[in-house]
Amino acid sequence: MTDEIALKPYRVEVSISAGRDLVWDAVTQPPVIGEWFGWDYDGLAAEIQQIFVDEATLVSPEQMSWADGSYLEVTGDDDTATVRAVREADPPADPDAYDVIEEGWKAFLTQLWFLIERRPRGRRRTLYLTGETTGRQVLELVDGDWTRVGRRVAWAVDPDGHLVIASGHVPLDSPDAAAMQVIISTYGLEDDVFATYRDGWTKRWAPIAAGRVA
Repeated sequence: MTDEIALKPYRVEVSISAGRDLVWDAVTQPPVIGEWFGWDYDGLAAEIQQIFVDEATLVSPEQMSWADGSYLEVTGDDDTATVRAVREADPPADPDAYDVIEEGWKAFLTQLWFLIERRPRGRRRTLYLTGETTGRQVLELVDGDWTRVGRRVAWAVDPDGHLVIASGHVPLDSPDAAAMQVIISTYGLEDDVFATYRDGWTKRWAPIAAGRVA
């Protein structure tokens, strides 16, 4: 007999200055989902197909659900919309426990907001940085104001206008080193410009984290 894994409840939401129907299309049409969800890697299209098509069940005109009891919904009107990622479950012993899906939604819904509200032009190309370091060191990599999304995720727009999202397995204010991730979404960059941008981030990331840039 195996112990059942307790699922953590969460509720992650973002408000977007756009009509409900437009936002619903953005979370249900795979080509558009690929412009905000996750980061570039060979299996991204297959992951989007699995999560948003194969495993998703439409339970109302603007809500989809999954087998673990979680769901994604879009509410609003012709001018504004709210996107919510929700999992209803009994509270765990530690309500602040790390949950990779919860923290992922915080990052990805921010990327959705950026795509729709800022309307960047051109194809998205991303950088994904991982390694063990402190949140303070990560947040020092970008000159600008960081907006917090809970205790473990924050976002900023760098001087070049690209979205940078930092997340950690521990709160970003913690002095302890832990697994950290940075997703950088760029749009419309030519190959040479993107390569230069990537090299710049690689040189800044290497001294603070024993990890990789993808």
